[in-house]
Amino acid sequence: MARHIYSCPLRWSDMDAFGHVNNVVFLRYLEEARIDFMFRLAPGDGSPSFSGGSVVARHEIDYKRPLVHRHAPVVIESWVTSITAASLTIAYEIKDAEGADEVYVKASTVVVPYNLEAGRPRRITDEEKSFLLHYLDDGGNGAHGAGSRRGDKKKDALAA
Repeated sequence: MARHIYSCPLRWSDMDAFGHVNNVVFLRYLEEARIDFMFRLAPGDGSPSFSGGSVVARHEIDYKRPLVHRHAPVVIESWVTSITAASLTIAYEIKDAEGADEVYVKASTVVVPYNLEAGRPRRITDEEKSFLLHYLDDGGNGAHGAGSRRGDKKKDALAA
């Protein structure tokens, strides 16, 4: 299973009155990583995948340790833990560096592809599913979030 790696800069304004990155700011970091990940499929090859819109249906965040401002960016590792006919779950870890053991945040997001013109959710296309399967957790790393509580995720994803 591959992980998407995103380097996220910290901004001075991310800190709160207690001198660490505010909890709400972590949602922005996750959003930046998620957008970077999901739109890797579409640019340059004319693919419309994921460009039609998506909505967040759920976030889960576990704050593991405080993060204070620094000049070095954090690394956000992202992968897919669940794919259904009309949703996917992305798991994340925010760390100092790729592969680092110390984690600031573990999180997951349920994303629903959305048809903006029709104003309703839509199904995941075959092209999108093929892309997502490269990042699907094989169940061996204890991924965070609702998708990690499923049985055989690859089997479920292929059957969906």
